[in-house]
Amino acid sequence: MIPTPRQPLSLALRLFILAASWSLLALAVAYFVLTSYYRDGVERGFETLLDLHLFNVVAAIQQDEAGNILGVPQLGDPRFESFHSGWYWQAVRLGETDEILVSPSLAGGRLALKNIEEVPFDDGFRRVMDVEGPGGERLRAIEQLVVFDSTGDQFSFTAAAELGGVDADIARFRTLVLVVFTVLGVGIVAIAVLQVRVGLTPLRQVGRALTGIREGREERLTGAYPREIAPLTAEINALIDSNAKIVERARTHVGNLAHALKTPLSVITNDARTEKSPFGDKVVEQAGLMRHQIDYYLDRARVAASSGIVSAVTDVEPVAETFARAMGRIYIDRGIEFALDIEAGSRFQGERQDLEELFGNLVDNAFKWAKSQVRLSCRLEPVAERKMLEIVVEDDGPGLSEAECREAMRRGKRLDETQPGSGLGLSIVRDLADLYGGSFELARSPLGGLRALLRLPAA
Repeated sequence: MIPTPRQPLSLALRLFILAASWSLLALAVAYFVLTSYYRDGVERGFETLLDLHLFNVVAAIQQDEAGNILGVPQLGDPRFESFHSGWYWQAVRLGETDEILVSPSLAGGRLALKNIEEVPFDDGFRRVMDVEGPGGERLRAIEQLVVFDSTGDQFSFTAAAELGGVDADIARFRTLVLVVFTVLGVGIVAIAVLQVRVGLTPLRQVGRALTGIREGREERLTGAYPREIAPLTAEINALIDSNAKIVERARTHVGNLAHALKTPLSVITNDARTEKSPFGDKVVEQAGLMRHQIDYYLDRARVAASSGIVSAVTDVEPVAETFARAMGRIYIDRGIEFALDIEAGSRFQGERQDLEELFGNLVDNAFKWAKSQVRLSCRLEPVAERKMLEIVVEDDGPGLSEAECREAMRRGKRLDETQPGSGLGLSIVRDLADLYGGSFELARSPLGGLRALLRLPAA
């Protein structure tokens, strides 16, 4: 089983995905870069402030003559004076017995700094760490080792502050950037949609123009197009012109061939009719068959030449009404009722003369066999994702059996030699329907006679 090829993405969707993806990716990268840079800047500023407080602590602490440490740093921040405020300092003389001096905010407690193995000092005997405060809060602490020249004692000075304010500031900035970038992203996506729609408008115009040509409203692509699309429209117009010339040449050759063959046949037929003999009758009979055969194959050649190109569009109702009037005059002596039921807007995707040929064969055949009633109806029906005309011609005549229906479709086959004709009518209908991508069926009619179902492409 051959797998069904996957439908490729539309051009509009490809352009939208490409534009939106790169734009949103750029916004995401910019978000992380900006928030990281802002966090680093805020933390550097925070540490700079702690360094300043630590410098003031180091400058304010002294040793007396007995080696005891003393001093009251004036840091200018009341938070160092408030109990467990989250802002602390301490000074520790390192030795056999650590002597310590702390900020009022520690209330006699001590900062639990990390081991040197866990956070070592740098070349300037300084280290930065996050520790837990006395109230369980997260602190950023800066420790500096200092040796007093007067005594040679080694001191550890530390300033620490709660990171909650820093984290809240960073969180507010992240929220603000996220909101701004979200609005910007929605705007970029909307602009991408608008850009794709505006950018592909010429292609949609070409599509609508081609639909107009296919439906017979237009003959060529007209209007001004961007230079990227202009070569395409020029080639399409050239193809339409080329196809029109091919069809015109084919029709000219068909007409010439018909004239060239029918004239000698007419001469032969006329001369044969003057011969009152079996031979003359046979010549007339065979010449008539040859004329029908010529008409049949010339019609097929004409339709085959035009069915594969952009075709005209024919309204069904006027053609049907023309046949109703004609059949009414021809069979006026039989009093046959001809009922028409054509759905509004029914249009045949093809040449008018081909629709006339189809109606002519079917309606004439129905009138030949009808007792009192012939009915022609036309409906628009979707068939395999395509709009089709469903044309039904019915009569109340004797009808045909299933086997006879199949036999009647054979070219040149006549089931009743008492009626005039060549036996080509139904086979012509079948071949014309096939050439247009439609279908033709015969069945029993609810009226009692024959039911001819013809499906043709609708415009």
